[in-house]
Amino acid sequence: MTVLDRFLRYVKIDTQSDPQSGTFPSTEKQRDLSKLLVVELQAMGVKNAHLDEFGYVYATIPATSSKIDVPVICFCSHVDTSPDVTGLNVKPIVHENWQGEDIILPDDTRQVIRLSEHPDLAQQIGNDIVTASGTTLLGADNKAGVAEIMTATEFLLQNPDTPHGTIRILFTPDEEVGRGTEYVDMAKLAADFGYTVDGETLGTLENETFSADGAQIRIQGVSTHPGFAKGKLENALKIASEIVAALPQDSLSPETTEGKEGFVHPVSMQGGQDEATIDFIVRDFNAVGLRQKADLLRQITQEVLQHYPNSKADIQITQQYRNMKEVLDKYPAVVDNAIEAMRRVGLSAEPRSIRGGTDGSRLSFMGLPCPNIFAGEHAFHSRQEWVSVQDMEKAVEVIVEIAKVWEERS
Repeated sequence: MTVLDRFLRYVKIDTQSDPQSGTFPSTEKQRDLSKLLVVELQAMGVKNAHLDEFGYVYATIPATSSKIDVPVICFCSHVDTSPDVTGLNVKPIVHENWQGEDIILPDDTRQVIRLSEHPDLAQQIGNDIVTASGTTLLGADNKAGVAEIMTATEFLLQNPDTPHGTIRILFTPDEEVGRGTEYVDMAKLAADFGYTVDGETLGTLENETFSADGAQIRIQGVSTHPGFAKGKLENALKIASEIVAALPQDSLSPETTEGKEGFVHPVSMQGGQDEATIDFIVRDFNAVGLRQKADLLRQITQEVLQHYPNSKADIQITQQYRNMKEVLDKYPAVVDNAIEAMRRVGLSAEPRSIRGGTDGSRLSFMGLPCPNIFAGEHAFHSRQEWVSVQDMEKAVEVIVEIAKVWEERS
């Protein structure tokens, strides 16, 4: 199958993860795709491909090189899609030989993909663009990466004269809810270096991510019957609303920041007049910035509570992931070899930072230095998500070349 064949097959499988779930993986339906991947890998001849109890797919492509010192390289993508937009009943559409016109998605004609709003489309004239139909996300994040790794795997297995070392394949669940590497068996994986295939624009190589924390504010108000509440009621839900409203209006939010600027972002609020909870994600490129933003939340909460003397609040900060650059700078060959691979397939690559995180962020700190290479996905987590067939094909070439470069330079 071509990378497009695989991609169109995978996106039709609903694999949306659930941040409120207490199970792992957070949704059982993620296993539907993972099981299919194991079947396909085994059909290719990958004898040890298997799905473990936690929903991870592991597989090995045996080395073809006679060298004994070639590092073991891992390629990784995640099977789940974002909780932000439904992934049920995805209907992918291939817009062949796109010539710059607006792409109107037929199942919701309010969803229009315009060149003026998606500047990366300027590089896609004449290419084939894949979208969903307007009522769901597409799932290119990260099924494009999954399809690319699977296609590269098939190529390497069918071309044993291509020299490379041992290659590990890892497909993870629950990346979109920040738990993608929680139960990865590093001893089983047994890789020296890795690459997540989960990036955006053709030729991009991300070696720096946000550092990330979660913050939860739990508020205990004073509840009483509303008919007799004067001078007594301190409504926890109103306190929570005031805390959110007191956040800076023109800074420190996703909608007002860019580049290396971090933010504090409320993602959910629930409760009632007696108790309420606010969940935030906190992002910055360094630990100092994270601490400053946590301190801001504490300060705002204290100031709001001054008007509610009988109420209290507790703030809990949870580490999520850290900037992978702290690790990757110690292993420059990981990035250098990827840049060389891209150069060999005609791309000019420069390391850059990403305002987000990947499984590679955590894997890097788990002992597997792991930058992120492009998969071609755009406008992810939205109904206007799109990917170029030609970009996916180029990503397959890059994966193969990375394997070859590591073998040559060992």
